[in-house]
Amino acid sequence: MPTSAESPGFAVRVRSLTLEAEDVLSVELEAIDGTLPAWEPGAHIDLVAAGTPVRQYSLCGDPAAPRYRIAVLREHESRGGSRYVHESLRPGDVLSLRGPRNHFALEPAREILFIAGGIGITPLLPMARRAAADATAWRLLYLGASRARMPFLTELTALGGDVVVVARDEAKRADLAREVAARPGVLVYACGPERMLAELRELVPDEQRLRCEYFSAPAMEYEPGGAFTVRLARTGAEFEVPPGQSVLDVMRAGGADVLTDCEEGICGSCETRVLEGDIEHRDFVLTPQERARNDCMMVCVSRAACPLLVLDA
Repeated sequence: MPTSAESPGFAVRVRSLTLEAEDVLSVELEAIDGTLPAWEPGAHIDLVAAGTPVRQYSLCGDPAAPRYRIAVLREHESRGGSRYVHESLRPGDVLSLRGPRNHFALEPAREILFIAGGIGITPLLPMARRAAADATAWRLLYLGASRARMPFLTELTALGGDVVVVARDEAKRADLAREVAARPGVLVYACGPERMLAELRELVPDEQRLRCEYFSAPAMEYEPGGAFTVRLARTGAEFEVPPGQSVLDVMRAGGADVLTDCEEGICGSCETRVLEGDIEHRDFVLTPQERARNDCMMVCVSRAACPLLVLDA
């Protein structure tokens, strides 16, 4: 479940933009009225700007600071989000945010191994800062194409922890198997490209040890599943969800208002409370402990494992 209270949407002003590395721009955002909602390491926000898709960005500043900071990689095949930030956004502009939302929360541990690939450093930087402040033993493995393209190297070094930079243009190569094997039982937090995360899922099959933040949904094959009924507790409306359709599709067709974005089970926007019924979780957001509670689901991808689901909607 999210560790921060989520706002339905609020306005912020762009305070500054900073080139942190080649093709990586950080954006500092300040409240227009009052203060920004509190957040914890691992949280992300939805950035809503007219004419561009809603995009999620990890908060990569200091939770104690009065402002938010995000970092945006220029994607050359951008659907509009990163292009807008890099080419059009300017200090003083007003944006709308949703969140913060946190399904990648830092858990207490004696030792933590952080593994970042490229822009995947963004959720891990505040985690490393928190681990350093709490005197937790930690190691951060930071992978990238070159140091010139890897943001926040100076900030990481200043933390005084065990930071290992692996840049491909320096003829270095990360040995993830050795890193994991050298730390049996250690909690692993990882964010980066799917190829890196797929390798880690094989190396750390224990879901209790591995926490991943995804840029895109991994390729998974599921059986279509049978039909079931969804009841919306607030209105009493009931809908049949046939094989091949999502709960989200059926709720939308029935006129229900559901906050959503990625529709791949990776952003957590469409999380909905489950009041009755069993869930077949197909998302990449909830931890094993959260799934075991059987009290929420991502309606964009997850399905019922019973004839009737009753949702708090």
